[in-house]
Amino acid sequence: MPDTSLEKYDHVPVTKEDLDWAELVTLDLSLYDQPGGKEKLVKQLEHAVQHVGFFYVKNFNISQEEVDFQFALGREFYALPLEEKLKYHNADDLARGEYNGYRPAGHRILGNGIRDNVQVYNIPKFDGYHQRAQPDVLQKYATEIEAFSRKCHTEVVEKLLRLFAILLELPDEDQLVRDHKYDVKGEDHLRYMHYAARSAEDNKKVGELYSPGHTDLGTITLLFRQPVVALQILNSEGQWKWVRPQDGTITINTCDALTALTGGFIKSSIHRVHAPPQDQAHVDRLGVLYFARPNNHVILDPIQNSPLLNHLGLTKNAFTELDQHLTTEQWVKVRQSQQQRRNRDVKISDDGKYTYKHKDLEIIPGLQAVVYN
Repeated sequence: MPDTSLEKYDHVPVTKEDLDWAELVTLDLSLYDQPGGKEKLVKQLEHAVQHVGFFYVKNFNISQEEVDFQFALGREFYALPLEEKLKYHNADDLARGEYNGYRPAGHRILGNGIRDNVQVYNIPKFDGYHQRAQPDVLQKYATEIEAFSRKCHTEVVEKLLRLFAILLELPDEDQLVRDHKYDVKGEDHLRYMHYAARSAEDNKKVGELYSPGHTDLGTITLLFRQPVVALQILNSEGQWKWVRPQDGTITINTCDALTALTGGFIKSSIHRVHAPPQDQAHVDRLGVLYFARPNNHVILDPIQNSPLLNHLGLTKNAFTELDQHLTTEQWVKVRQSQQQRRNRDVKISDDGKYTYKHKDLEIIPGLQAVVYN
């Protein structure tokens, strides 16, 4: 059970606005250990990961009290004075692609003179390879944070990896799990993320966006339910849809490394963070997320022993077409270095389209990041 010495976290009311919601499937993980349950879940998963890359999971064996305790820890961290939080920030680390610890708001200019409004605090997984000082408000709850991080991995990530393995017709459903071991060196992390509310005038200058359209770089991302609506996804028809906060669920999106490993079969989901609707526009947005990635040594070439991928001819990816065979560690560093560049030359049109210079999007020679307008 979570510690009860922190003040309980109270979620703000949900929006009452009638938004254009995405239609996403919900995987009930209580079926996972039932006879035929995995097969039922795989059928649900197949359409989601090929077309939109987003879905919900429920009944994942992490209580709402445990989730709310993490929100309370995020609240306590962001309530610290800026000078205290900055003790855990290192701009040189960010430039090198190291993305643990604190990143203050305003680190980058979004465009039109408006800086980003997001603070990030990343806690690396407890694999023994990422020893870092933590602020007292978090260090005294290190046991609870590690327990939560490990439960994210065992109760959600590993189960989904086995479902992906079945979908790919791999000979061993634990094959992907072995490439994502919690206690092997990797760049998985738990994140507390804080978006500060902005004025309507500033939002207009950046196309009403907190973050333009992008994909995540890892295997899957877990977004724990929080009620300030801002996440939008790009569906297979090219339409941006709002993601509804569903009680008792985690929103899951599939990411770049999984796309690389499957030769593009599993879609890396395209999403953005929009300014909240009018009745929540004044509210700061606090998120709790878990980012899962393959272990650092894993080479991100398409899986060779998948009958499905071989049948479909999916034997190449964006890396191998450049004769690159990147490990996860190499990919994470070059991608995060590109993401965290501070002085980017961005133009934002009146209708919210973001245009970057070539140099600002280059990840490695021949491969550029894509910003989805």
